[in-house]
Amino acid sequence: MCLPAILMACGRSSSEKEIYAETISMEEWTPDAAIFAETPQNDSQNRADSIADAEMLAKIDTALMTASPAADSLIEDAIATEENRSIIGRNAGTGRIRVHNIGRLADVFNDSNHIQLAHAERLGITPISDVRSLYRTRRPIVKVETNKDFRVDELTHSLPFLVPEAEQLLHDIGRAFTDSVKARKGGDYRIIVTSVLRTPSTVRRLTRVNRNAVTKSTHQYGTTFDITYTRFEPTGDSDPTSAEDLKNILGEVLYDLREKGRCLVKFERKSPCYHITVTR
Repeated sequence: MCLPAILMACGRSSSEKEIYAETISMEEWTPDAAIFAETPQNDSQNRADSIADAEMLAKIDTALMTASPAADSLIEDAIATEENRSIIGRNAGTGRIRVHNIGRLADVFNDSNHIQLAHAERLGITPISDVRSLYRTRRPIVKVETNKDFRVDELTHSLPFLVPEAEQLLHDIGRAFTDSVKARKGGDYRIIVTSVLRTPSTVRRLTRVNRNAVTKSTHQYGTTFDITYTRFEPTGDSDPTSAEDLKNILGEVLYDLREKGRCLVKFERKSPCYHITVTR
């Protein structure tokens, strides 16, 4: 029994739990074991998935029968697990490369919105009311466009602009990531940016469709951007590399820059991205 069928049996459908790339979570996540582990999709893996599905169903049934508040969390985890399997199947290669263990990503990158907001207000622009206000910001801003260091995804709730410090940080992240992957013979890849500058109106629209979005968003200051960790764009003809390894190498790059005091990072799990705010 696949997870979408399980969720329908519980009175929920996966379409009711949309996961949006452009979001900031106010919750302190305590995620389960890493759900993006890269393994071949063979019979052994399928059996393991079936066992995991059965265990998840049993937990959901128990939570629902006892009217436990844990039911919603368990159902969301089930949806995330199924969607992440799909993501791996579409985007991940089978080639493994060397990565360094920096620790559990959700624990390592757990800088709260409150802390990031203080830096955003210090370094960023005053939140703009509309696109015309882009020409009257208190600080200069730079248009962010796809280039050799990164690709800007189709933006639905944000505008492609950052303050100069954040734009430079984004280039440095992209360049360091590409160089690290190539040095480990992982091929040619670049990161994908999924969210940049938001206006108060786009934030309000986002909060109506996503309960994890917050009105006091650091994205409004031009200091913050999101980089997905489930998708990476190949720019050469090399063999596919594991999405899990690429995610962790990007984590290594961010860890180094964070240690140097250049940024703060939140590992977003339900809307899978690294949420990054420049600090100098």
